[in-house]
Amino acid sequence: MLSLDILTLFPAWFDWLGDERHIKNALDGELALGIHDMRTYSDLPHHAVDDTPYGGGAGMVVRVDTTVAAVEGVYGQPLDDVRKQRRIIALDARGRQFDDAYSRELAGAGAITLLCGRYEGFDQRVLDHVATETLSLGPYILAGGEVAAMVVVDAVTRHLPGALGHDESAEEESFAPALDGLPEYPHYTRPLEFRGWEVPEILRSGDHRRIAAWRREQSERGSAS
Repeated sequence: MLSLDILTLFPAWFDWLGDERHIKNALDGELALGIHDMRTYSDLPHHAVDDTPYGGGAGMVVRVDTTVAAVEGVYGQPLDDVRKQRRIIALDARGRQFDDAYSRELAGAGAITLLCGRYEGFDQRVLDHVATETLSLGPYILAGGEVAAMVVVDAVTRHLPGALGHDESAEEESFAPALDGLPEYPHYTRPLEFRGWEVPEILRSGDHRRIAAWRREQSERGSAS
């Protein structure tokens, strides 16, 4: 069972997430997913969670005190105890790059909390003392961590038993161990011919050994491109 919580300023962004088929499948078995509004736990006027940066500059910064209040409020425990029980991951452009190996690692983590930043991001003390790690989708900036959290949930959930209906569906996907981390080979389906574009003859041959060799070659070629 994976317990996965998302702390966000915009919980409505995730209203559709549980209706996605593989996530819905996981929710019926191996996934407990919680979406939590950080503003709920703020005792500042208007439930504010951010403030202007020390040193000047444009934008607003998500405060450390309101972040800690949200974490401790969700779990009803002191921060230090929560950190011992869960991986608290701040979504930050400077974090560890997310990839298939990371998603598989998180699928087996047991308990994860994703912290969604906004505006100019988190007060650095959140990254230093609240989060146990930071995660980045890549070297670019998003308006906030919500989209990144959706990507993480989608990728991680695919590795949970029963999420895809047939567990073997995930065995030969791009970057999977079965492909030695290579990208997946091309797929074709009906019609056999369309506007002069044909399915490769080898896939129609019925020779599964040749097909496997061709697929491996295509994966290696895709990795080199």
